[in-house]
Amino acid sequence: MGIHTTKLLRGGSTMTDNKLINLVNITKSYGDNVVLDDLNLYIRENEFVTLLGPSGCGKTTTLRIIGGFETPDKGQVIFEGKDITKTAPNERQVNTVFQKYALFNHLTVAENIAFGLKIKKKSKEYIKDKIKYALKLVNLDGFENRMPDSLSGGQQQRIAIARAIVNEPKVLLLDEPLGALDLKLRQDMQYELIRLKNELGITFVYVTHDQEEALTMSDTIVVMNQGYIQQIGTPEDIYNEPKNAFVADFIGDSNIISSIMVEDKLVNILGANFPCVDTGFGHNKPVDVVIRPEDVNLVKPEEGIIKGVVTSLLFKGVHYEMEVNANGYDWLVHSTSLFPVGTEVGIQVDPFNIQIMNKPESEDEEAVELEI
Repeated sequence: MGIHTTKLLRGGSTMTDNKLINLVNITKSYGDNVVLDDLNLYIRENEFVTLLGPSGCGKTTTLRIIGGFETPDKGQVIFEGKDITKTAPNERQVNTVFQKYALFNHLTVAENIAFGLKIKKKSKEYIKDKIKYALKLVNLDGFENRMPDSLSGGQQQRIAIARAIVNEPKVLLLDEPLGALDLKLRQDMQYELIRLKNELGITFVYVTHDQEEALTMSDTIVVMNQGYIQQIGTPEDIYNEPKNAFVADFIGDSNIISSIMVEDKLVNILGANFPCVDTGFGHNKPVDVVIRPEDVNLVKPEEGIIKGVVTSLLFKGVHYEMEVNANGYDWLVHSTSLFPVGTEVGIQVDPFNIQIMNKPESEDEEAVELEI
């Protein structure tokens, strides 16, 4: 392993204000398997943070440490300035929603929602008001007497969320909560979660391996791999300015091409010089270039910086997905214009859409084939 920066700054100096949760030098192992290695991360008040990465990257372990279900081998969990590393889960101002809902099938919807409140010995009137409020918030008015097994997957997930929010947590932890839902329901629930977070004004910490979910819902995305934080940023930053090949490859489709930085604002890609806007990489230095498929412009052969031939074509609904073989590389291209297989084309890329990255320093920074 190379040098890893887990103490990543976000945005600017003002972004360090209102730290609600601060994970300091967190290390966690299971036997010989190091799941988290000296991880540092803070989460601000009223922020929607998504921990994103492939299976085994450490995101769920991080969530469980925040919730108190796991104790780190080393490091501290700070909540509102207080060390809660060894505080029991039920004594934290945190509630968790799991993928499998964990509803009690022998209890009604109302009884499920009231479960935690009864343990806290809240009054019947208080509990009744809270149930009504929570069901209204998740758009399930009138479902009090229904049984969980009579509900759809999406409705069951909403009940699990309602049960969590009636306890008025300052933080809601969500561990792949939409994973069991079909595509349409998942998309609907994404908008529901954004609405809920805004209405409640609390912090959401969300775990997923689904890049679209992360890009759609988050204020901040934390990309993880092999126990290390690879990048922290807004969805736009993560997508448009990936810090290494792993992030570029994991977030959306990419053309990642080994290239040479000739000088500031000029990069040699596959033997042809492309203008770019990046500086500070040195002269004639090996780099990786990231170009998103939608940023590859297909033009007449004589108008391109390089020429190629369309080798495959798929219709994706909102665009065509093509592969263009040019200078020995198969470029992935997304375009609303149709270029039939066999068409000779030129390739142009706007300088602002060419992202230059240093070569990976370690295995966890490399692009990998993911089985999800």
